[in-house]
Amino acid sequence: MTQTRHDVVVTGIGLVTSLGVGHQVHSGKLIGSTDPVRTTDSERFAPYTVHPLPEIDWSEQIPRRGDQRQMENWQRLGVYAAGLALEDAGLKGDLDACASMDMIVAAGGGERDVAVDTLIIEEGRKRNDREQLLTEKLTTELRPTLFLAQLSNLLAGNISIVHKVTGSSRTLMGEEGAGISAIETAYARIAAGQSTHCLVGGAFISERWDMLMVIEALQGLGKNPNQPFWNSDGQASGVNLGTSGAFLVLESLEHAKARGAHIYARLDAVLGDRGPRDDGRMEQRLARLADDTGANDTGADTVVFCGASGFPEISGRERAFLQDRFPTAPLRTIGALFGHSLEAQFPTGLALACLALDADAPISPFAAGEDAAAPVAANSAIVTTVGHARGEGIARLSRMS
Repeated sequence: MTQTRHDVVVTGIGLVTSLGVGHQVHSGKLIGSTDPVRTTDSERFAPYTVHPLPEIDWSEQIPRRGDQRQMENWQRLGVYAAGLALEDAGLKGDLDACASMDMIVAAGGGERDVAVDTLIIEEGRKRNDREQLLTEKLTTELRPTLFLAQLSNLLAGNISIVHKVTGSSRTLMGEEGAGISAIETAYARIAAGQSTHCLVGGAFISERWDMLMVIEALQGLGKNPNQPFWNSDGQASGVNLGTSGAFLVLESLEHAKARGAHIYARLDAVLGDRGPRDDGRMEQRLARLADDTGANDTGADTVVFCGASGFPEISGRERAFLQDRFPTAPLRTIGALFGHSLEAQFPTGLALACLALDADAPISPFAAGEDAAAPVAANSAIVTTVGHARGEGIARLSRMS
């Protein structure tokens, strides 16, 4: 028995980054513009630079104050972006469609209590019985209500409550790999006929002391706000964390056509993997992913969206692979303009690719003095993300004829 494979299309985009709110803002700044302006904050967390949350009226997508109050900022951002995607797809408020809609969310851990972390670190400097110290503080300093408000699957729960998306729900964790797997899972379900429409994406807030500490513990953060993303030797200059809420509505082509939906792009293939990166094995894995997704250089009308994190050595290797694999395609480094948003990085790249394919104009440079101009509008797009520690993914998209 031959199984029917369904074309997968993108019909809704919900995007919030440091550049602004909504895909219309991003299209205006990234399509046909000569020099998009980065929005960064290099003072609040000096010497580190972050791409901050833009000004948002949460009530536009989360009308009840009570719902807003019980969420952390990263959850508010995700719920807001999900609402934008549903609205853009024409499905917001359609109770029947939302009730049968699958949801797949890429989420990180909740925001930590920095005061408690600081207390433990300071007292740990004075005591040798640190295991006993941790036991004491876990029982006396942590608030159960704070912990419950930060559970990773509460982003999906809050989307269900606020937007009534009540089909099957999956929450994936694992930094950049979670975003890759979320898109891959949604694509596979629709292509196999297990789902007809799906809400998928993630959210990350850059303005978090705990995440800055985690990345800097790996000696990964950039420390010079004036340094470009790529140095002259082809290496990245360090991670600048980015803020992004990126959700997409994916549908089978039949489902989208039946309801007359606007189609941004066709998602032709998406795959992710992970494994050792030494001795060229990362490049071998990326080559296999590119082969299996059909990601090839077709010339100037193919745009490559590189999700490099900014870690110098690993990002340099990613860039070298892309330049070798796609020598004539314009390359756009997401982190150069938006920063690095971990779980939301791959969904953000997909959203940007869809905007580029939907436009009848070339995509703007992301890195001034580095990106070659795109001479023509994009007909196909490649999106990559290589996690700062693990996980790689590639997606191929094309313009609907």
